[in-house]
Amino acid sequence: MRTDLFINNEWRNASDGGTFPVTNPATEEVLCEVAKATDTDVDAAVQAARACFDSKEWKRLSARRRGAMLLKAGDLLEARMKEFAKLESQHNGKTFFEAKIEISMTVSSLRYYGGLADKIEGKTVPVEGPFLVYTRREPLGVVGAIVPWNFPLNLASWKFAPALAAGCTIVLKPATETPLTALLFGEVIQEAGFPPGAFNVISGGGSTAGMSLVKHPGVDKIAFTGSTEVGRVIMKEAAKSNKRISLELGGKSPNVIFADADIESAIRGAQTGIFYGKGEVCAAGSRLLVEKSVHDQVVEQLAARAAKLTPGDPLAKETRMGAVVSQSQQESVMSYVARGVEEGAKLVAGGKRAQVDGKGYFVEATVFDNVTSDMTIAREEIFGPVLSVLAFDDFDHAAQIANETVYGLAAGIWTRDIGKAHRLAQEIQAGTVWINAYNYYDTAAPFGGFKASGFGRELGSEAMDAYLETKTVWVNLV
Repeated sequence: MRTDLFINNEWRNASDGGTFPVTNPATEEVLCEVAKATDTDVDAAVQAARACFDSKEWKRLSARRRGAMLLKAGDLLEARMKEFAKLESQHNGKTFFEAKIEISMTVSSLRYYGGLADKIEGKTVPVEGPFLVYTRREPLGVVGAIVPWNFPLNLASWKFAPALAAGCTIVLKPATETPLTALLFGEVIQEAGFPPGAFNVISGGGSTAGMSLVKHPGVDKIAFTGSTEVGRVIMKEAAKSNKRISLELGGKSPNVIFADADIESAIRGAQTGIFYGKGEVCAAGSRLLVEKSVHDQVVEQLAARAAKLTPGDPLAKETRMGAVVSQSQQESVMSYVARGVEEGAKLVAGGKRAQVDGKGYFVEATVFDNVTSDMTIAREEIFGPVLSVLAFDDFDHAAQIANETVYGLAAGIWTRDIGKAHRLAQEIQAGTVWINAYNYYDTAAPFGGFKASGFGRELGSEAMDAYLETKTVWVNLV
């Protein structure tokens, strides 16, 4: 376990010696004290990233060599899979089963962008006159990455892997609840051969260390994943210095079940869509839209499944429902449950706090029926294991309800009529639409939002665009 800041390939205490506790949400025990970065520490990290980016060593490093380093980092992380997964589980509360999936996806990110690093190409452009005109794709510069606590290392890799592949250097600010895997990843970076300053990690508060990173004049781009509210604050601040910015924000995603669907598969998909990761997933299918003729069947079976999804020790092999990340998050989720009851929704499963061995910030798998689009639980992102079921009459009604949200991150469609599925996929305003599936991701497939869910794309070759500049070169041939 690493608890110090990782700057310039060195482990450092905070400049003022400050620390903050990191707690295991399943046991309520303090795991460790972690260095709390000051403005001075943030500046040191940015200066290290800038010095590396401007150095001859980094500029002369071939794209293929950068790629090889990322590939090696993937191999090193895979070899330490269980170690990283256990740590991820301990400070996030997710199950060890889910944590292993997350670390595996991080390995995939490193390998995908390691393979893409030497495939960044410009083009020749036919123009009028005796000129050769071509474009170059060049690294943007120093990137500040700010990531949330739900998939701590994986979402960080969605930023640092393409950034490093593009030739940028990076300063990563993990969430205060979950900084441990990002800090430990510094060991992987060192062993993979990255030069000092290429990858730095500063732990600390979002309003302090995070905002200091956003404001720093030495940072060329901010890549942020988190709430829409915080994203707006970051966008406003970044505009003062014309920083590039990409935002992957919140969601209130519709998961639509038509009567002609394979109902058993749809119910399993609905369960996964909301209860995987304790519902602490930005693309969670938190609004389940069900055609009226199969509504009762779907709700009854989902309620029965939710009742069996018992919270347990996240490190136990059989556990599939861990603890929410913190006491404050547990309180937030429970306040939404209370609001749902107050506004007239019907609680058909869960709705209570839970404990394991008398401890932990657990929430039961919760299902609300008779929900309408004007209710708080149908409008606001809860970020917990709470499902809102809304009934619809027909295709047009489903499309209407699906888009009755400020968000546009993801959606699911369940039907045997593939034509209908494609038509609804076109109608729904969302960056990702799954048909007869939910919560599937691949490093090669772009991910990002419409509307209040942000802009820019993570994953896929499209993610590289966020870390590259295009330069046009004119050559007079006369």
